Amino acid sequence: MTSLGFPTAMRFFSLPARGLLPAALLAVTPLPVSAQRAPAVPAAAIAAPDYAEVADLVLQSPMVVDATIRSAARIKGAEAAGVAPGHTRFYVEGDVIALVRGTGAIPARVGWLVDVPPDWRGRTPNLKKQRVLAFARPVAGRPDQLQLVTPEAQRSWSPPLESLARRIAQEAAAPDAPPVVTGVRNAFHVPGALPGEGETQIFLTTEGDRPAALSILRRPGEQPRWSVALSEIIDDSAAAPARDTLLWYRLACALPPALPERSTAALSPEDAQVAREDYGVVMAALGSCRNGTDAAVPPALSGNGVSAGSVSGGGAPM
Repeated sequence: MTSLGFPTAMRFFSLPARGLLPAALLAVTPLPVSAQRAPAVPAAAIAAPDYAEVADLVLQSPMVVDATIRSAARIKGAEAAGVAPGHTRFYVEGDVIALVRGTGAIPARVGWLVDVPPDWRGRTPNLKKQRVLAFARPVAGRPDQLQLVTPEAQRSWSPPLESLARRIAQEAAAPDAPPVVTGVRNAFHVPGALPGEGETQIFLTTEGDRPAALSILRRPGEQPRWSVALSEIIDDSAAAPARDTLLWYRLACALPPALPERSTAALSPEDAQVAREDYGVVMAALGSCRNGTDAAVPPALSGNGVSAGSVSGGGAPM
């Protein structure tokens, strides 16, 4: 083991079920272009959930609610200002089945606001009785109301989606959860005694200045081997993170595609070139952050709601 020193270095608002809606609640950010694409596809055609897309939602959401929509009231006129072309705004109420992520208790029925794209036939979908996952935050002073964290944060429920959301929530809540990676600090390369032998260490920047570094070992006649250290001790026997884990996501979705020039400014041209190549080994092994398909996660429906009763929250803590 080697001891190393690390430098320190749209809102969607819940709405009342009846009556005129306050103007302040109508300032809904229009859906992004990505949300205005092709209509949703039938459930049978939906691919397996994409880890990175689900992680994006889970990690933003203090609450992930599994619910069945009991009612859906269509909102028209001035109260539907800012709805993307072809979409329909609803205020929905749902019966809570489970709290996938969150702490404490939640009412048995909740409500939320959602803009819904057309279904696979190009029609406004019938939301009633649909089972969904709502990735949301609570509304201050309104325990029976939720606020979706993004315009696409209501998803059609499926066993794979719920399972993945729970797993990500548990990974994020673990005491040894990896830090949020924000970039690359600097890189070092030490050539070995034999041609083609050497070690590159690349120190990362993280939220909270927690230690994180990549280590790439080269030995003659062998493929380069890399690993990640999340402490000031780099273990040469450590393994690279498996795909579709929180550590993989923190790296694959945050690191730049190439090593920044400033990170190798203190190296000789030869060592800097090896460091860049070694960084390329890591990025190739990590692969693409996303599957590259808009249908990777079950289609957004739209929602925001809950009222009556009390259901104990058994999901992973935030």
